[in-house]
Amino acid sequence: MNEQEQNTEGTSVDSISAAQADLRKSYADGSLGVLVSGMVWMAAALVALYVTSQIAVWTLFFGGMLIHPLGLLLAKLIGVPTSHSPKNALGKLALEGTVFMLMCIPLALLLSLQNHTWFFQGMLLIIGGRYLTFTTLYGIKTYWILGGMLGAASFVLFILKASPAVSALSGSIIEMGFGSFMFFSYKKSKP
Repeated sequence: MNEQEQNTEGTSVDSISAAQADLRKSYADGSLGVLVSGMVWMAAALVALYVTSQIAVWTLFFGGMLIHPLGLLLAKLIGVPTSHSPKNALGKLALEGTVFMLMCIPLALLLSLQNHTWFFQGMLLIIGGRYLTFTTLYGIKTYWILGGMLGAASFVLFILKASPAVSALSGSIIEMGFGSFMFFSYKKSKP
């Protein structure tokens, strides 16, 4: 490897590390979004249990649209910065990953036409896959475990023929557990 290639690699790694640090600082390691998402899953589980599974599908669908704004509001309330540097190249990757996730949601909605439970299990897979990209965005390997657990839960719930309420509750428990762990890790790492 020549000197120019080494220098380019070093710059790339340094800029990725700096971009990840900027996102971690700006969004509390992403933990607040995970927590809010877990709360939306809990709302959908309660609606599935006490109202209807069809309304629970729409609860998760429309509630999902509020995750980012509510996460930002929560961050502001507890004093976490809520924007990353406009020069942060990983910000584009975050947006692109969000668009890809949004493009997958109609697949889950189509599944709900066959069986409402499949919507929740499909969403567990879609969101689990989205979290895998957070490992690169934030530089936190815990997101691999979170994404993997949501994906595995989807398959287990499908095999067990779990109800919509149990499927949504599973997503909630996993996300709220990881979100809490990650938030306390974030707070502990702050000086």
